[in-house]
This record gives sequence, C-alpha cells and structure tokens, in this order.
Amino acid sequence: MTNYDIVAATGCATGIAHTFMAEEALEQAAKNKHLSIKVETHGQAGIEHSLTSNEIKNAKAVIIASDIDVDPDRFVGKKLVNVKVAKAISDSDKLIELALSDNAPIHESSNTRSNDDEIQSSNSEEKKSIGNIIYTSLMNGVSHMLPLVVAGGVLTAVSFFWGIYSADPKSDQFNQFAYMLNTVGGTAMDLMVPVLAAYIGEAIAKRSGLVVGFAVGMIAFNGGSGFLGAIVGGYIAALVILGLQKILKPLPDKQFRGLKSIFLYPVLGVFTAGMLMMLINVPMKALNTGMMDVLKGMENTTPLLLGIIIGCLSAADFGGPLNKAAYLTGTALLAQGNYFFMAGVSAACIAPPLATGFAVLFNKKAYSKEERSAGYVNFLLGSTHITEGAIPFAATNPLMNIPAFMVGSSIAAVLTYFSKIQVPAPHGGFIVLPLVNHPILWVVYILIGSVASGILLAMIAEHSYRKKSQQQPEFTETNNNNVENQELSDQNSAAIEKDNSPASILSVNNIAFDVTATGRNDVLHQLSTFAEDKGLITNSQAVYQKYLQREQEGSTGMEQGIAIPHAQDSSIKTSKMMIFRLKNEVEWKTFDGKPVNTIISFLIPEEDDGAHLNYLSDTAKLLTHQDFIQKLKNANNADEVYDLFKEYNE
Repeated sequence: MTNYDIVAATGCATGIAHTFMAEEALEQAAKNKHLSIKVETHGQAGIEHSLTSNEIKNAKAVIIASDIDVDPDRFVGKKLVNVKVAKAISDSDKLIELALSDNAPIHESSNTRSNDDEIQSSNSEEKKSIGNIIYTSLMNGVSHMLPLVVAGGVLTAVSFFWGIYSADPKSDQFNQFAYMLNTVGGTAMDLMVPVLAAYIGEAIAKRSGLVVGFAVGMIAFNGGSGFLGAIVGGYIAALVILGLQKILKPLPDKQFRGLKSIFLYPVLGVFTAGMLMMLINVPMKALNTGMMDVLKGMENTTPLLLGIIIGCLSAADFGGPLNKAAYLTGTALLAQGNYFFMAGVSAACIAPPLATGFAVLFNKKAYSKEERSAGYVNFLLGSTHITEGAIPFAATNPLMNIPAFMVGSSIAAVLTYFSKIQVPAPHGGFIVLPLVNHPILWVVYILIGSVASGILLAMIAEHSYRKKSQQQPEFTETNNNNVENQELSDQNSAAIEKDNSPASILSVNNIAFDVTATGRNDVLHQLSTFAEDKGLITNSQAVYQKYLQREQEGSTGMEQGIAIPHAQDSSIKTSKMMIFRLKNEVEWKTFDGKPVNTIISFLIPEEDDGAHLNYLSDTAKLLTHQDFIQKLKNANNADEVYDLFKEYNE
C-alpha cells in the first residue's frame, strides 16, 4: 500500500481541460518539493485515480481544487484546503504549502450523511460561503449538461448536410437518415434543462435533490422557462429537500431511513418543488423569452456592442461562470434554431488559446521553455474550442493579460456577427467547419482576433522580460558574491535583440570528455590551450591569467560538481562556451564543499555589450533544475551535451 504526503481532487465544469491542468500543476509542485501526491480527477470520462479510504487516512493533508462537488465528507478530520480549480493551476506551490501548514483548517462535518446519501442541512458541509455553494452547484449542473448539449448539437447540425429542411417530412429535402439524426440530436438537446436542474439539486441535496431536480427541470422545459428556469428550479429542489430533512428529522433513521429516502422525500419533494415551479414558471418564461429577444435583436441592431459583450464575457474567466453564461445563452438560442449567436460565442472562446500560441511565436525570448510549449499546444486546444489553455498565461499577469485576451475575443465576435456567420454546433471548434455557412471567413476572423491578442500579450511579456533583465540575477552565495554582483551591476545597456542563450555560443567541437587534470589551475590552463587550438582565442597565456584573476576575485565553483569559470580578454574573438568533463574530480571552492568534475566555461570578448551576463545568468538558472543537472551528468559524449543545451534553450 502506497502512502502519500498529500491527496487531492480536481474537477471543473466541462471536465476537459481545467481538471487535468490542475492535476498536472499539483503533481509538478509536489515533485519540486520532494513530496508524494495522488490526484483524483473528475473529468468527462468519469472519476479517475480514485482515492481509497486508507490513502486519505494516511495522507498529511488534502487539497480540493474543484468547481463541482467531489464529496468532501470523505476528508473529515484531515487538513483540507478547498479552492476553485483555477487556483491550483495558477498557484499550486502556495496551495501545497498552506495544506501542510499549521494554518490549514481541519475539515469537519456535523451529523455526516446517512446511507441514503441525504444531507441533514447545508451546514453539514464544510463551512463554505453561500457564494461558493451556489457556484460549485451551478458548475456541477453545467458539467453534467455539457456532454448532452455537445452530442445533441453536433448530431442536429450534421443532419443539415442533407439540407436545412431535411428533417421535415413535408419538405422536398426530406431524408430519413437526416430525420433520425435530427430527432436523436434534438432529444439530447431537450435534456439540457432537466439535467441542469437535477445536478444543481444533487450538488446540494444529493440523491433526493437529484430526483426532485429532474422533475422541476421537466416542468421548466415544458413551461418554456428554459435554462433560467432550470437554474432556479435546481435551487428550489435543493432547498425543499433540505427543508424536508429538517422537518422529518424527529423520525428516527433506524426505523424510517428507507421510508424517507424512497417515499417521503421524493413524493413530498416533487409535490412541493413542482408546485413552486409551476407558480414561477410564467414570470420565468417571460424573463427568458425577453432576454432571448433582446439578444437576438442585438444581432441585427447593435452587433458591435453584442460582440464586445460576448468577447469580454468569454475571455473574462476562461471556462468560469461568466464564460459559461455566454455559452449557456448560446446553447439556449441554438435549441431555438438561432445559429448566429453561437457563432460569436465560439469565436470568442477559440481566440484566447490561439492568441497564446501567436504570442510565443512573436516573442520567444520573453517566455520560458514551458510557456512556449504550452503556447504551441494551445493551437490544438483552441482549434477544438477548449478555452482553458489560456489560464496559465492569464494568471501570470491578470490585470494586463485578461484585457488583452478580451480585445481579441471581442474582435473575433464582432466580425462574426457583422458577417452573419452561422454555427449550428455548440462545440468542436474547427472540427465542425463543414457545418459553418462561411467557414473560411469565420476562421479568418478568429485568427485576426487571435493575432491582435497575441501582439498585445507579446508586448506585455516583453515589458516584463525587460524589467526582469534589468534586475541583478543572483547565482552565488552571499559569501561569494561580491565581485559577481559587481559585474551584474554594470548591466545597464539596452536589451540585446540577438539570441543570447548559452546554447547559441556552444558547438560540439568545443566539448571535451575524459580530460585529465591535477587541479583547478591545471583545468584553467588546459581550457586556455584548448581554446587556442580550436582558434577561439589568439593568446592562451593571456586568457589563462584572466581565468586565474577571476578565481582570485571569487570562486566560480557552484555545487554538485560543477564550476563555471569565465575569462574576458581582448584576445578572444567572439563569445564562446566550452565544456570539459574531467576524468577525475579536482578540488574547487564550491557552495557544497564538494570537488568538481564538470566545467562550463565562457570566453568573452573585451567589448560584448553585457552579453556575458546573459550567458552566465541563464546558465546559473539551468543549474537550479535538478533534471538538467542529472541529464548533464549522465551524458556520455559531446553530442548528448550539445543536444541537452539546445533542448533547454529552445
């Protein structure tokens, strides 16, 4: 049996991206802290990596990063941090630190749940704010509704391949297979309202809330109050069940548990909540119809304003409640046969992740290797209508980056509405292009918005990059940093536009293995001779003296057997990096007091406009990554070392 330092559960409304991005972020943060972790994910494929009772019992702490219900009562008595899923993506390190700290709250439950899954009251949950309960329950409803909407919408849209009226038996376009597709798809879409209501009720009042939620959801659907009615009905169902649980609490569970769960709660709950839903259905229908009419009217009268509103909502929280508000409205109109509104929503949701890809293309040096990789992956995620990939980029500088995303999303939506583009499918991104009435134009508009946001993001990243580059990077201990910091304090020149990564000045010919040396000075002497033999310098003795001078000012020994000696002299032609792997270790003053067997040396011309500071600081940063050091130590030849530096500087 494996014991874990931390156990966690992640889940999001869609169960597609947030869930697994949070899982990855928590696992990486735990790995960096040398902690073991197991993350249970609640995605569209169901619950994966389920936590066992023993794993929970033996864990030091629990993290819930979820927008949906993940059954927190399993964790009674444990240190528990409960946050929204986006928090784990943007701040996983702090979450782990908080969970393990003495400040972490202990999860408590009052009466716990009985075997029939009832909840005695909302107070039996962890002491959450009303806002948090409303949010998580709404997202629980949305997460269960979305697969039906996507399946139904796509099948309905595919039926139009045979003609817009191909499902109408009275039309000349009628096709039996198209009729079947349309019927199946429409039935799935019709389930949107009752499923939304049911799982809102289930998140708060468990199984009984689910049953009553289905009933009031059907009343809302038949009464025409749509998804607004479903949302209100779901909370009515939950409140009615919670009220009945309090009223019937005097009945002892031992004798009446089965009667309550099978008979009393369903019958009294459906009756009470159903009557309330019947009463509010008329005003809710008027509100729902009025809102839809206003939005449909804006498509024709003020497409500019509508596009800006939809763009800002879609890019405000990347799959959160504001984004979902726009998406739910689009699906509701889609069910009514309005395909214009969803076109703008989809464009606004696709643009942000694509924008991150363009941003890293426009300004590679301003982003880390991990950010560049994420940006490239977002080309794929964005193309399939998965907005969540933009979250890590938004989290780095939300006050600047989120408005930049909003600009691009708004441009894409506005252009889409002006051109009357129709998208009959509620999801799928570019996969459903055959169903779009003007597919090429739609893609062009999305790319225009994405590029606009990408340019803004790249400019913001450049500003941050320049600001950081003006700061003094520290890569020596306090007792060894006097001269190094003096060198770094001279970094006042303009940012260098060319590639100043260490890999740019390294070649396979400048790497030597199994070098035999008797000590530090012998290594430095051999470096000088090696450089002259390779034609990198014209005076090996002068460079050797500069090496010695540098060591007298402050040791260049690092730790884990690595030293980074460097020399700056007029006899050096251009900046170059050399790497020696010693056959035997030599003594060198290092941070950890251990001998050295790996030498990373820099040759710097007398006039280099501060470029060597970039090489040194970038190399020092690489040496903070244990995986890089391990790969460097395991390299068996010059080609492997060269490829390693290229990999970490791409």
